[in-house]
Amino acid sequence: MAVAVALVPRISSLLHWIAFLTLVLNLSFSVAVKHDNFKTCDQSGFCKRNRAFADAVAASSPPYLYQISPESATFANGQFQATVSKTIADGAIVQLPLNVTFLKSSLARVELDEERRRTGDIELRHGSEARKERYNESPAWALVGGLDVDVSAKLSEKGKKGVTTIQFGENQRFTAIIRHAPFSIDFQRDGDTQVMFNHRGFLNIEHWRQKVEKEESVEESVEKAAEKPGAEDESTWWEESFGGNTDTKPKGPESIALDISFPGFENVFGIPEHTGPLSLRQTRGGSQDDFTDPYRLYNSDVFEYELNSPMTLYGAIPFMQAHKKDSSVGVLWLNAAETWIDITKKKRSGRKLDTDTHWISESGILDVFIFLGPKPQDLTKALAVLTGNTQLPQQFSVGYHQCRWNYMSDEEVKEVDAKFDKHGIPYDVIWLDLEYTDDRKYFTWDMDKFQNPVAMHAQLDVTHRKVVTLIDPHIKNTANYPVVDELKKRDLTIKNKDGDTYEGWCWPGSSHWIDCFNPTARAWWTTLFKPDFWKYSTYNTYIWNDMNEPSVFNGPETTMPKDNLHHGNWEHRDVHNINGMTFVNATYHALLDRQPKKPHRPFTLTRSFYAGSQRLGAMWTGDNLAEWGHLEASLPMILSLNIAGFPNSGADVGGFFGTPSSELLTRWMQAGAFYPFFRAHAHIDTRRREPYVAGPPYTGIMTQAIRLRYQLLPVWYTAFHEASMDNSPILRPQYYVHPDDEAGFSMDDQFYVGSTGLLVKPVTKEGATSADVYFADDEVYYDYFDYTIYSKKGFKTVDAPLNKIPVFARGGHVIPRKDRPRRSSHLMQYDPITLMVVLDKAGNAEGSLYVDDGETFDYESGAQIFAKFVFDKESSSLTSQDIATTGSMTKSYRQEMSKVRVEKVIVIGAPSHWTDKKHITAEQDSKKFEAEMQFHPASGNKAAWAVVRDPGVSIAKDWKISFA
Repeated sequence: MAVAVALVPRISSLLHWIAFLTLVLNLSFSVAVKHDNFKTCDQSGFCKRNRAFADAVAASSPPYLYQISPESATFANGQFQATVSKTIADGAIVQLPLNVTFLKSSLARVELDEERRRTGDIELRHGSEARKERYNESPAWALVGGLDVDVSAKLSEKGKKGVTTIQFGENQRFTAIIRHAPFSIDFQRDGDTQVMFNHRGFLNIEHWRQKVEKEESVEESVEKAAEKPGAEDESTWWEESFGGNTDTKPKGPESIALDISFPGFENVFGIPEHTGPLSLRQTRGGSQDDFTDPYRLYNSDVFEYELNSPMTLYGAIPFMQAHKKDSSVGVLWLNAAETWIDITKKKRSGRKLDTDTHWISESGILDVFIFLGPKPQDLTKALAVLTGNTQLPQQFSVGYHQCRWNYMSDEEVKEVDAKFDKHGIPYDVIWLDLEYTDDRKYFTWDMDKFQNPVAMHAQLDVTHRKVVTLIDPHIKNTANYPVVDELKKRDLTIKNKDGDTYEGWCWPGSSHWIDCFNPTARAWWTTLFKPDFWKYSTYNTYIWNDMNEPSVFNGPETTMPKDNLHHGNWEHRDVHNINGMTFVNATYHALLDRQPKKPHRPFTLTRSFYAGSQRLGAMWTGDNLAEWGHLEASLPMILSLNIAGFPNSGADVGGFFGTPSSELLTRWMQAGAFYPFFRAHAHIDTRRREPYVAGPPYTGIMTQAIRLRYQLLPVWYTAFHEASMDNSPILRPQYYVHPDDEAGFSMDDQFYVGSTGLLVKPVTKEGATSADVYFADDEVYYDYFDYTIYSKKGFKTVDAPLNKIPVFARGGHVIPRKDRPRRSSHLMQYDPITLMVVLDKAGNAEGSLYVDDGETFDYESGAQIFAKFVFDKESSSLTSQDIATTGSMTKSYRQEMSKVRVEKVIVIGAPSHWTDKKHITAEQDSKKFEAEMQFHPASGNKAAWAVVRDPGVSIAKDWKISFA
């Protein structure tokens, strides 16, 4: 949900606040993002200082500011340890402990801390109770594994000519070359340098120093720094004001910065969340189409965000990967503070192009993981080892979600539900925004509007549909509200800089925020979701966590002051980008605990996220606009999230703000049918736009798009299973599938669905009736709907009238479907399967199908089917082999699923010698069946295809169909 206004003055009277907010909410939302409410790099003291430092280094080639003390360097048991000495202006030395750890996962980890802060040998200003050390607890939230040390890592050289060389990884194909003076590290694979740390000398650790009171203004400090090239600008060291708020900075300046270079790499991807192309643009010294500010990671509620911008948005995953024809590499910058990343591209040393990046964070330690590939798949799998896999969701959540702000009563919910059925449109979830609550108090119902929630749930239960309700982290500060009373009584709130409960303003007016860094707060939060406390909720009520950046209407940059305090006395500046993740983590475990005897998989949706949030549910790209540009922008945004480790993502279909034309809504519904998370959503002031409202032909076309989503649910659920095993992207960009095809590296307007070979090119231009689709190889592709053949590499203009989505099946795949339209996904549970066998040029194909109960964790005990399909030209047969993990529940589950049969096999590109063939033979459990086959010869540019109807085999056991 959007913030009505980004910043508002403090209003002492709650009545005045409510009147003001009501006025704003009744305005038409036609203004764009208010840039003045958010900082540029020049307005962010530490960003500006580090950019200036980098410029000074580049211009003057300064002496060795950072170097390893030779006597401190040791290597043992897979870890290089040393002290990096920083020489400061008066000749004094700052000690910076360095750890370079080599991991069994073939990653390297570089950590750099500050000795004086680490030991607490500093003084805080303003009587602050903040922790003295640099924040070092990001791994506790982001990481789940992959930290076992590679004790086989081998020291090749120690200190010879000021260089330490260490080999590590599988077959010791990776090398770290650590230079002592000036300090830098090169990471190589098979002897070729892939990633370089501090190659340009931009390393900058702002050490603690005592504040010296000076009789000068901020303006005078800036002027003095300007008069002395290379002098430090102290104007924002000790406090910083923006938008009427002053950050007291009790620890003084403490930023960290490092340049990371990718030699020979032109394209870099990742670091969501931003708008703009998948291949990240330059931010300094580029063309007029490039950016002038760095990419910013600072989770924020950005009202009506703009397109093609490095501005921060709602979430932050500080993972970047670089790709070229023979290599993919990456870095994870594990820091939760506000972070800026500059990108420049230059030609050097005869290479095509180098990409240089400059990472700048406000606080915390330097903690960076290095991924040396060599393939894109190696990066995403290694990232998953660190930060975890995508949650295997409940089946219903993979279907279509209907939402708007707001359905105003239980009768309206039942009416919408009935109209979906009347028009034959499947859906699984209806969503309730703010107005279901009693005066915006979470865990309550407005009983005037929702007079009988039990009856509402009962109607939805008939078709196994679910309700998702909004629960935000701000708790209304009002009398006679047990939730806020307990929150304050138990002292579980985020505190202000003075250690008192922080008060800010959000949707309820005066609010307090639960501190989910506190384990006691998380345990208490769990109790609120149980039906005995939250009346009229059910076990089929699931949760939407919004505004969890956190959004604070009267806070600096629409969020919380940086000098607020969290559990453990960490400042908010240290943990800001993780804050939203802690809240959805608490909600996830609260849902998990609702049915402890038979837990169901939680469904949560979050707006704010960090690396590791994929373990907890889904996300969406926030408050977009009903404009063609936002439809187009959704594709690179979702692709960026997929390759950065958060596959379960989507955008508000139709656009949150504004009223889309019928054409735009239709095209967006077609694109949304191929988002991993498929939800339509709209602002309270927009016209109603449920698919049945538009009328012909639009309602019919949108219905077909939604039905296509349900037809392909086996594809989607199988892709989610794959992501739950190794965090593979569910939507895959061109370079990920075709890593050697340079023409596709920066392409971000088409994608593949999982490992199915389905290529999708959504139409995102108004009035378009055709689309230019890029086929990256000479393998055969078929139009999904009519089997038109495309067999040459390059662009092809294809027809795409309003009623058609450009979808293509790449040869060599078996695509499972369920072709019977139902009202919800649960009603399809025992429906038969259709297998679409898409033969490649060699006449072969492979695919898979994953099935479980779609609700519980029984699959962990073997209640699953994972069938691998192989069509082999040599034997002219299609086989199914179950490769599922077995367990105590395997036998009973397979017995239950034995009724699910294969009702149809469609072979695309069927060989011509099948022309006269009328029957096939199927075999299962040593029994043989004969089934009818109908052959359709090739016609014009359409492929030959054959259909086998009801071959008599179940998906629960292995089988073979012979076409010979």
